[in-house]
Amino acid sequence: MSTATKLLCLRPAGPIQLETRKIAIPRPGKGEVLVQVEATSINPIDVKRAKGYGRRLLSLRGAGKFPLVLGNDFAGEIVAVGAGASPLRPGDRVMGLVPTGKKGGAHATHLTVDACLVRPAVGGFASTTLAAFPYTFTTLWLALRGAGISESNAKGRRVLVHGASGGLGQLALQVLGAWGASVTAICSTANIDLCRNFGATGVWDRTRSRLEELPDYFDACLNFGAWEDEAILLGRLRQGALGYATTVHPLLGNIDLYGLLLGAWRSRQEWRRMQSLADAKGTRCRWVVFQPDGEALDTLHQLLTKGALTLPVGVSVPFPDAGLAFEHAAGHGRGRAILLPMGVRAN
Repeated sequence: MSTATKLLCLRPAGPIQLETRKIAIPRPGKGEVLVQVEATSINPIDVKRAKGYGRRLLSLRGAGKFPLVLGNDFAGEIVAVGAGASPLRPGDRVMGLVPTGKKGGAHATHLTVDACLVRPAVGGFASTTLAAFPYTFTTLWLALRGAGISESNAKGRRVLVHGASGGLGQLALQVLGAWGASVTAICSTANIDLCRNFGATGVWDRTRSRLEELPDYFDACLNFGAWEDEAILLGRLRQGALGYATTVHPLLGNIDLYGLLLGAWRSRQEWRRMQSLADAKGTRCRWVVFQPDGEALDTLHQLLTKGALTLPVGVSVPFPDAGLAFEHAAGHGRGRAILLPMGVRAN
């Protein structure tokens, strides 16, 4: 193959408008590898960004100008290695991340990637499976760290997970369960069995019971569900709790709506309001913003090697059918949405 193909999101709109475009295959620079991508995922943030979400702030990082290439995680095979990228070699199967930035995203047949953001593919896993993990696990890892939860202190802790039936929640239930925490999952009636199967020791049915009725004895809370529930969830922490972390904060949305300065100011005010609630509990709250993290990738690789994690794939399609995968992700369909840039299912 003499050319590469990238999947472009043409403009911020709904329904999402996509187009493939041929480009020259990029060359890896110093410390980089060139990966032929067998599978890449569509995360909820990709669906939101395709409609313009976060455009103002991400433009400061060169990632807000349309048409743009979305996606952050991938699995595939190294086809070339730049200087200083050893011990990686052509032919190695890998998985990894690309940061959100001016180089563009992972929805392409070929990517140049910083070697420090690449890990060996775990044997026995198809690329379609591996591609579902890096972005979601890294985001979870940042949330766990923000909430003060680690493998060394999780055993016996009571942890509340809001949005437990989504990808972040499913991984949280598995990781926290493996660490010996007692996890209460907040989900809808339809997802109670799913959360139990992923390791929840308790389930709170948010469609039948108010969040205010939850006990206030939790050691930590992860909010992957809704910003509107933030204050209520902070109130469910015990005095001296480890901490609280949220991935659904309003930072990007505020800046989209009000501009950089006013949006940042409003976000600061909202954060201070929540931090005051955390202060009253003698704890902290953290807003999680995705960024690649080497420790997270190392831990992901270790857990996959042990067979300790799973994320079901709901749909996997080639680039010409990418609209179907975006619809699946936008409609919160069961399982992850995976793109196959080379047009065939990867093993």
